[in-house]
Amino acid sequence: MSFRVVPVLDLKEGRAVHAVGGHRHQYQALRSVWQSGPEPIPLARSLRDALGRDTLYLADLDAIGGAPPSVGIYRGLAALGLKLWIDAGLREARSTAPLLDLGLHDLTLIAGLETVKGPADLAGMVAAVGADRLIFSLDLFEGRALVAAESTWGTDNPLELVHQAIDLGVRRLLILDLARVGTGRGLGTEDLLARIGKAHPDVAILAGGGVARIEDVLYLQKAGAASVLVGSALHDGRIGRNELDWLDRVVHGG
Repeated sequence: MSFRVVPVLDLKEGRAVHAVGGHRHQYQALRSVWQSGPEPIPLARSLRDALGRDTLYLADLDAIGGAPPSVGIYRGLAALGLKLWIDAGLREARSTAPLLDLGLHDLTLIAGLETVKGPADLAGMVAAVGADRLIFSLDLFEGRALVAAESTWGTDNPLELVHQAIDLGVRRLLILDLARVGTGRGLGTEDLLARIGKAHPDVAILAGGGVARIEDVLYLQKAGAASVLVGSALHDGRIGRNELDWLDRVVHGG
């Protein structure tokens, strides 16, 4: 998989919201330089056209919290020709079925640590979705793994959780510290990224949360990230088309 910057939309009650620090009850409607309102489909269209990106990461915060997934919005986004990476709060293998039944082209599902019950459930998701269409998200908060009390993981050590996931067939891994999201203070997970990359060179590692500048993205690419998720820095204009084009030239030549 070639390196890419993936724009992020966080969805709450049908609107795009500004995610800051993982405190979801405080999230407000997103104000983006690319679109005047928080309606997700026009905003995604503007991001696609202005930034030249063909992939979108969507965090459906209501579904992560236990509500039904916003499938109508997913369909609308897919109709824009976008490749969707969707976190809809998958908890067990059977929860993938309603999303797969949508028949969306180029759909990738996120299996987040904060909602996946345990190893057996993740193994079932890998079998149902396929390793090439599933990303396991190592969800952290200030470096601590977000493992639910009722989970069956048996550990809250981030490296041990990663090893379990890879042993279960995961080949795409996202490292995401929710406390860093929207803060612009860096990921704080660079050392963990390097350690995982050294131990598992055949696994595509994705990174997100806290990116402030295009130089942060380049640093992560050089550190071994296959993709970097960027939200606030795109929406407030700190990273725009010129910066992304420059990055493409540096990374891919030309």
